[in-house]
Order: sequence, then structure tokens, then C-alpha cells
Amino acid sequence: MRRGIRSMHDEDGSTLLLTLGYAVLALAVIFVCVCATDLHIAQKRLDSLADAAALAGADGFTLSASGGNVRAELSDVAIAEQAETIIDASRTTAVLVSARTPDGVSARITVAATWHPPLFSPFVPDGVRLESTATSRTAFR
Repeated sequence: MRRGIRSMHDEDGSTLLLTLGYAVLALAVIFVCVCATDLHIAQKRLDSLADAAALAGADGFTLSASGGNVRAELSDVAIAEQAETIIDASRTTAVLVSARTPDGVSARITVAATWHPPLFSPFVPDGVRLESTATSRTAFR
């Protein structure tokens, strides 16, 4: 064999390193996608819980009649009771942050939960705080 000419055998192993590099990159992308999907689903579940609690809170109205008008009125206490019932029934770790009525006919509920990533939990030991707010109006005005 002449000097200066490389044989095919000199490059053995270079494709192995390239394959390992791509495999590590693919695993990293998969881990990030799994965590992002889990975070998205956790936020959607919290949004649904906030919607359900706001809907239940809006049903906690009392009717008041003055003159010939009948009006549905909400109180912060009644909204909180209804919302807490829904949150307790959901069997999640979510907590009721706020339950109030901004105008007397709407229920505004804020719930919060902590999300822990499924694959990177050791790197995020405290988790990530998620919060969701929903508003629902009574059927009667």
C-alpha cells in the first residue's frame, strides 16, 4: 500500500460516534417533548377545574326581590363554599386561591397547583406553580 492514501479501514468507528450523538440528541428532544406535553395537560386540567368551580360558584346565588324586580345575587362566602366542594370532589392537589364576585352576578375563581416534571424532577424539586382563573355568570340577572 502506498503512503498518503488512506484505506477504507482507517475510518472505522466514526459512524458509531455520529450515531451515538444523534441518539443522545433524539433522547433529549423526546424528554423535552414529554415534559412539555405533561405541563400542557396539567394546565388544561387546572383550567377545567377552575371552569367547573366557577360554574358551581355561580349557582350559589340567592334571589332577592325588591318592588317588582327579582335579582340573583352572589356572595363571596357562597361562591367559596360551592367552589371548595368541586375542588374537594376532584381529588387533586389543587387549592382554592380566590373565590369572589366582582359585580354581584359573576363568580371569579382562581385555583393553583404545583406541577412536577415526569422526567426531570430531580432538577426541579419544588415543581412549577400553575394557576388558573375562570369566571362564570349566573343565569338570572
